[in-house]
Amino acid sequence: MPAFPRKAAVKIGVGRIAAGAVVLVVSFVGALWALDTLSSRGGGGRPPALAAMPPLAPATRTSTITAPIAVPLSAIRDAMEQQAPRELAGKRDNPLTQLLGKADIGWTLARGPIAVTGRGDGLVIATPVNGTLRITGQIANQAGNVGGALGGLINSDLGRGLQTITGRTLDQRADLRGNVTVTARPIIDNHWRIEPNLGAQVAMGDSALSIAGIKLSVANEVKPLLERSVNEGVTALAARIRNDPALELAARREWAKMCRAISLKGVGANAPDLWLEVRPTKAFAAQPRIDQNSVTLTLGLQAETRIVPAETRPDCPFPAQLQIVRELDQGAVAIGVPIDVPFTEVNRLIDAQLKGRNFPEDGGGAFAITVLGATLAPSGDRLLVALRVTAREQKTLFGFGAEATVYVWGRPVLDPDRQILRLTDLTVDVQSEAAFGLLGAAAEAAMPYLQAAVADNAVIDLKPFAASAQQSIGAALAEVRAAEPGMRVDAAITGLRLVGIEYDAKILRIVAEAQGTVQAAVTSLPAR
Repeated sequence: MPAFPRKAAVKIGVGRIAAGAVVLVVSFVGALWALDTLSSRGGGGRPPALAAMPPLAPATRTSTITAPIAVPLSAIRDAMEQQAPRELAGKRDNPLTQLLGKADIGWTLARGPIAVTGRGDGLVIATPVNGTLRITGQIANQAGNVGGALGGLINSDLGRGLQTITGRTLDQRADLRGNVTVTARPIIDNHWRIEPNLGAQVAMGDSALSIAGIKLSVANEVKPLLERSVNEGVTALAARIRNDPALELAARREWAKMCRAISLKGVGANAPDLWLEVRPTKAFAAQPRIDQNSVTLTLGLQAETRIVPAETRPDCPFPAQLQIVRELDQGAVAIGVPIDVPFTEVNRLIDAQLKGRNFPEDGGGAFAITVLGATLAPSGDRLLVALRVTAREQKTLFGFGAEATVYVWGRPVLDPDRQILRLTDLTVDVQSEAAFGLLGAAAEAAMPYLQAAVADNAVIDLKPFAASAQQSIGAALAEVRAAEPGMRVDAAITGLRLVGIEYDAKILRIVAEAQGTVQAAVTSLPAR
């Protein structure tokens, strides 16, 4: 064998070492690539088993609306001004047959302006009356013998003076002045009718009639006639009020308006158009309150409200009887609103909050985690958060990394003040602890950060859903504000409070209660 030069041998040795190094490096890099690829595909194994979830029962809540209806005393006065007769007239049988022959005794009265005053025990309606009493006839031949037969109209001692004017024609007038006062203590019964409890009083001032210089008292003779006329009018008015179905008819109109399904437009592209079904079931009222400005009758309606997937036409029989209660909240609206949100929409919100987040946020440390996506799944009384993440160690030049799905359990808790749903009692599923096993200590250090990230960021903001429900109910109340003629209605939803949550495999139900105010004022009473 020929001998190689020493220099050539050295070159061959160096070449072999270099080639071996290249092979080693390529093999090592290839192994790392395969290792990283395999670990990315292996990510976390099978997801944890989920507990079976029974479907949610139909959501039914009780809603209540109480509305004070104020009737101003000015409206009552104006109605009475239009309806009460302005003049009263009548005739009196001749009580003085021995004094007057062919007698005609008549009176006319005109009322003045009506005044209506409110007191704690009722209404007082008063008006002045002014008029004339006229007596025509002929002094009878027996005038001197009337004596005590005048029945108190004249003094019996004057009888002898009348003998001088026997046979003369008499046409005399006397002024009449007085006041008519009607009191009302209205109550409502359970048949939708108002019992006015009217009472009348007539007061007449002193009045006299002069016959041939002799003054005769006539006030006591006219008062019974006026009282009878007034009482007849008051009795007729009481019967008309007692039999008036106006309150029942108005209640039936509002009852029919409430009996319906109200669209709750879905929030988000995938949310369905749900409907809030309102079915009134009971009506109640408190007795009228009277003050110096108005008469106020407070009516209340109770309804069953529930969420349904399609528009319905509920059956709402009008109650034959009105329940009378002692007291009612003034102008309160409390509407129970179950809001059903699909978990597809919930997942969209969670994914938007977590996707792309990096931990630690400052980029320091031995590892870096990036969230690629997040979803929620219900299981019993807990929710399972699935986080698809990449983790990469940062200590070595090669930056070993892996992609995996980490599962975190948590119990949903409603925060009504902030209108959010957050997770508590967070625990990392045991299968997830092995998800980054190829990263060793770096993976173990990553888990607490992931758990903290879920606690801080896996929060469902419920404000959009609450705002949508509040807006929809407010729009429905706007129809109530479209008042009837002679009526002004002020109604508004002032807030929406979240009171609970429940869910099944597909739906997250947020139970809310809308609060508001409502009051009505009668601007004018219809003519009857």
